[in-house]
Amino acid sequence: MANKRSIFEEVGDTPKQTAAPGAIDAKSGGARQGIRLWLMALFGLVVVMIVVGGLTRLTDSGLSITEWKPVTGALPPMSAAEWDAEFEKYRAIPEYQLQNKGMTMAEFKVIYWWEWGHRQLGRFIGLVWALGFVGFLVARKIPTGWTPKLLLLGALGGLQGFIGWWMVASGLEEGMLDVASYRLATHLGVAFVIFGFIAWYIYQLGRSQGDLLQARRNGDVRLARLGSILIVLTFLQILLGALVAGIDAGRAYPDWPLMAGSFFPPQPFDLQPIWRNFFEDDGLVQFMHRMAGYLLFLVAIGVWLRARKSANGQTRFAFNAMMAMMFLQMIIGIVTVIYSAPWQIAIVHQLGAVILWALVLRARFLAQYPIPQSIRGT
Repeated sequence: MANKRSIFEEVGDTPKQTAAPGAIDAKSGGARQGIRLWLMALFGLVVVMIVVGGLTRLTDSGLSITEWKPVTGALPPMSAAEWDAEFEKYRAIPEYQLQNKGMTMAEFKVIYWWEWGHRQLGRFIGLVWALGFVGFLVARKIPTGWTPKLLLLGALGGLQGFIGWWMVASGLEEGMLDVASYRLATHLGVAFVIFGFIAWYIYQLGRSQGDLLQARRNGDVRLARLGSILIVLTFLQILLGALVAGIDAGRAYPDWPLMAGSFFPPQPFDLQPIWRNFFEDDGLVQFMHRMAGYLLFLVAIGVWLRARKSANGQTRFAFNAMMAMMFLQMIIGIVTVIYSAPWQIAIVHQLGAVILWALVLRARFLAQYPIPQSIRGT
């Protein structure tokens, strides 16, 4: 029999029903840490993939395999006859006829193995994703609401494979020595989108769902919005960097801060129709990359100054790390231009973009989801 309540009992004295600590996370279920470790493995593989892709481009290896065979293409040539057949296909494309005529079989094998390795790494990443996703799905260990997110990664990976071939196919057309720069930018852009989603998911899974809900209430809305602007500008600069790489524009105008002695490059609009200059004129493309870099750096300084007012020490540190990498990346970019983009420096510059992208996302994440701290930590 239930206890009778006194008529003198105050309504405010009634105990409040509160959720037990960890109830939100218990309800969502899943192996958050296990999935996080799996995503961290994918994170590392995608970083390697971006670097290998950059080296494939810098060594002019991307057109050495002239066919797209998602399954049977996993096997390289196994005999002299098969190598001869692959080399014969390469001899038929414009890159060989106009640029590499007279290349030996040994030289061909070098660029072939670069491109084959690049494609194999893509297949391996897809396999790691598939095995992990199916494993967690069958074991019913995916937290509530996370199945669509993890499926998105697989869908983007599949799309990236298609875009990769779409890019390569452009370099096989008549008169082409390289792939189309806008297709290269699309390919790299999707790689950074995938990388960004994985990084964001890792940041989320590193904390409990309840912690994230509480942290969001204490987030700095204005700083988060500024962080979003910084993400957009950083991504734009990455795309412009891909356009520079696509036409080797980084090897033109090796002077700084001017270009051939002037602020604006000479004859920037000679190509017709005029829109082609924004993708194919080495001077104009490098100029756009420089100007976007200056804008990004100035905006980053403004966001960083705003972040210094944050009461949360971890958030301030995240923006400090972002700003330090932003400055370092700018210096590497200038050195890359001055030395006409040798592959050793150019690949460091690309790796710097990867690190900067992760740090910008991390800073934006902590603006929205600050890590709880004691009063002494303020």
